[in-house]
Amino acid sequence: GGLIAGTSIAIDKFSDNCKVIGVEPSSVDDAYRSLISGKIETNKTTNTVADGLRTNLGSINFPIIQKYVQEILLVSEQEILDSLNIIINNLKIVVEPSSSVVLAALIKNKSRFKNKNIGLIMCGGNIDFDNLKF
Repeated sequence: GGLIAGTSIAIDKFSDNCKVIGVEPSSVDDAYRSLISGKIETNKTTNTVADGLRTNLGSINFPIIQKYVQEILLVSEQEILDSLNIIINNLKIVVEPSSSVVLAALIKNKSRFKNKNIGLIMCGGNIDFDNLKF
């Protein structure tokens, strides 16, 4: 939650018309559920290839997310792997699976984001190629 919390504060300060949309794996959707319920929800499992998103949402970040993040989208494990494959093999960028969730959401929601200016944050090189099943 730290990356989206910090990013959303900066976007609020510097842009009047930019929306912040988060993305999580559907199997570890604590931020998604927390935003809906209004209280911090915990993950029931940590079963996701996006290992950087396995942790639960923090109490410092949650109020910031509530204030500045408009929505959180969910993606499947297969969508994460497919987008990671595109990033690594087509774009020639090495990112960790947690970062590929944003491209997965964009691909899943193509028509929604068509003709929009979109910014995706993809970072982190903490990736173990032996654990991936493309």
